[in-house]
Amino acid sequence: MIHFKEIAKIMGALLVLISLLMLPGVGFSLHFNEDPWPVLSSVVITMVIGGILFFSFSKQDQNIRKREGYLIVSLSWIFMAGFGMLPFILSHEIYSFSDALFETTSGITTTGASILNDIEAMPKGLLFWRSMLQWIGGLGIIVLTVAIFPLLGIGGIELFVAESPGPTSDKVHPRISETAKRLWYVYVGLTVAATLLYWVGGMTFYDAINHALTTLATGGFSTKNASMAYYDSAFIQYTAIFFMFLAGTNFTVIYFGLVGKFKRVLKSDEFKAYAFIVFATSVVLFFPIFTKIGSDAELAFRKSAFQVVSLITTTGFVSDDYTQYGQGMTFICFILLFVGGSAGSTAGGIKFVRHLTFFKNSYLEFKRLVHPRAIVPLIINGDRVTGRIVTHIMNFLLLYLLIFVFGAFVLSIMGYDLETSLGATATCLGNVGPAIGKVGPVDNFSFFSPTAKIFLSFIMLLGRLELFTILILFTPFFWRAN
Repeated sequence: MIHFKEIAKIMGALLVLISLLMLPGVGFSLHFNEDPWPVLSSVVITMVIGGILFFSFSKQDQNIRKREGYLIVSLSWIFMAGFGMLPFILSHEIYSFSDALFETTSGITTTGASILNDIEAMPKGLLFWRSMLQWIGGLGIIVLTVAIFPLLGIGGIELFVAESPGPTSDKVHPRISETAKRLWYVYVGLTVAATLLYWVGGMTFYDAINHALTTLATGGFSTKNASMAYYDSAFIQYTAIFFMFLAGTNFTVIYFGLVGKFKRVLKSDEFKAYAFIVFATSVVLFFPIFTKIGSDAELAFRKSAFQVVSLITTTGFVSDDYTQYGQGMTFICFILLFVGGSAGSTAGGIKFVRHLTFFKNSYLEFKRLVHPRAIVPLIINGDRVTGRIVTHIMNFLLLYLLIFVFGAFVLSIMGYDLETSLGATATCLGNVGPAIGKVGPVDNFSFFSPTAKIFLSFIMLLGRLELFTILILFTPFFWRAN
């Protein structure tokens, strides 16, 4: 049977942690002479409910099994969306439930799609919480919680496995809590570095920290209506490109690079494929942009590299309207919505390791057809990939495609044109942000109906939790007693 009391205890600890992460928003509200009560009230409500849940079941010490792990991870993101929208609702800045749910879910899943028509008119404290939502969701609220679970006497390996983005077994330490801590050290360190560079580049400190939070989370929320296009600065945009690229890299690879284990970095087939595709696609898109804008080669390359890195890493920052460069470039940018960054990164999408596994296995299948008795192993990162993992990845790719088709079909029967339906589903499922149609890089999602916004919020959660973590809850055998 499922240990619901242990789940309630962990939900309580999670809510207390979320309430503490809301507190900086109160500080910014006070600093900018805004009303702090919407955020402060949200802090109190979240902390009280979390405290009641945690201390009511604090004596529970059951082991967390796989079933509890999947349920806790799914519920934690639902709780995060539910309590994370409180500051928006209590401030009356976002009036409807569907709008608040969409904006909050887009934040925690690092999608970056928004219903706000005038971002710059929003209170600074709320905008900071909006950015913090993405930063929390970037590396994963459970990964953060696992890092502090030993202090609470809770084991977290099943949670870490259930939430970790992409099929990767890389660890930087044998103990899962130490792995989580070190990944967060890297995450925090890169966020601080990005903040300082944005600040040096000319952003205000407030804008710098907000953009750093959403850059490392590959979220794409900005404090400006024009996103990164507001900053006509090569230094700021190249800084964004650099940190978006890092954020789309497996954080264990970054960790090994920082500690000088460069052989481990070069061993990663996924990282090499990721770097190559980013560079090659940037070169391809350079030509239509260069043809359109004239003779400024540096600006053309910066625009192409920014769009490619932003879309592949699912950050969704906008420095230009890529739809103005012709149907060919628009189509390529649409395809990039399905790529995703590396497994173990903050990026969404399908992930490079799955693409790599699919194409390598497909290529080797031709060899198996010619030599049916030969044993032709699939090798990635120097390790043999088992048939079970290949099957899991193939199932994921097929399921991803089916959900994309189903989502676009649902939106189309709601009355939206096909291009918009395809674009909205692709960008929400991939947690990207901008797409095509009426949800292009200079548009937003405010025109969708309440029902469509709630539906797209569910699609965003499915994409962020890699499909299976949520869909397994809808299977009858998950709930059957052992």
